[in-house]
Amino acid sequence: MQIPLKYILRSSSSRRLTTVITILGIALVVFVFTAVLMMANGVEKTLRSTGSDDNLIVARKAAMSEIMSILDRDAAGIISNMPLVASFADGRPMSSKEAVVIINLNKIGAPGISNVIVRGVESAAFPLRPQVRIVQGRMFRWGAREVIAGAGITHRFTGAQIGEKMKFGGDLWTVVGIFEADGSGFESEVWGDSNQIMDAFKRSSFSTITMRLKQPDDLSEIAAAFESDNRLQYFVAKREKKFFEEQSEMMAKFIRILGIFVTIIFSTGATIGAMITMYGAVANRTVEIGTLRALGFFRRSILLAFLSESFVLSLAGGIAGLGLASLLQFFSISTLNFGSFSELAFSFALSPSIIATSLGFSLLMGLIGGFLPALRASRLNIIQALRAV
Repeated sequence: MQIPLKYILRSSSSRRLTTVITILGIALVVFVFTAVLMMANGVEKTLRSTGSDDNLIVARKAAMSEIMSILDRDAAGIISNMPLVASFADGRPMSSKEAVVIINLNKIGAPGISNVIVRGVESAAFPLRPQVRIVQGRMFRWGAREVIAGAGITHRFTGAQIGEKMKFGGDLWTVVGIFEADGSGFESEVWGDSNQIMDAFKRSSFSTITMRLKQPDDLSEIAAAFESDNRLQYFVAKREKKFFEEQSEMMAKFIRILGIFVTIIFSTGATIGAMITMYGAVANRTVEIGTLRALGFFRRSILLAFLSESFVLSLAGGIAGLGLASLLQFFSISTLNFGSFSELAFSFALSPSIIATSLGFSLLMGLIGGFLPALRASRLNIIQALRAV
């Protein structure tokens, strides 16, 4: 004989204060847990969208990021002019030799400085990355000490606004435009003429080359070409999307580990709270339990009834915490990207897998917190329970 669901719901509503406190405790834990997963997913999503499967990026082997890569001019010229590289209508190779450096900028409204990437690009960089578009001001002039700033940093750093001047590389650079890049990591960068930036930093080598092949789906030929040319033995070509995805792995893993550690501490308190609530429910309904047993309800029915009640509380808390965490999608924050050692602006990103994981986590807390009280309820002696009246 099964106990009806309305009995379980009525039992929870009869102890409103303890029920609300338990739900709020679980909601807080689920909020923290979901926020951590959304943060890690936001970092990964931002860096994944930075690259494109149509583009290749050539960097030095074993380089963890662009700033660690060095590509000399001779090798850069050989790679850019390979027959496998696509060309524009005017015959120019569809490739951009780029220099990536890090500068320090002061934060707005906060003490201290942070690292920002400056990317020196060639004109082909913009057709290769059509998501990069000027939304305010104008494009920088080639051959001039002018730059454009990403929308992700213009509100966070001094000197990153139109008309302001940044000082780096021993010179002053005028910000003439603001660009967006569909929320990708490029929005956390400053772009300028690669020749001007390399001259300012006294660099003779590029960092990477971004290019497009005539046959973008086939990488076997380009890999074989690199292996067969002794001058290119130190370099590797990867899909641009994969390259930036790899940069997100370390950062996302760190966020998850730290967040789960904090969540475990919080969840212990919430689970104990749920357990106390359910033990209180058993103590207050001893006679009811005895009556149910006398009416013929099985022990497993009592056990499932109290476990169901615990699941109802934890699910309510999980939905509340998840709903609160979903509001974080309207906010964007920035942090230091371990892969590039620079500031990265990103938004919290919710996904179906995070929703399922968060609700599953809340139900797990309900199972752990409700099992022992439910087991105790199912084992109550009928006569002793009825005498409690």
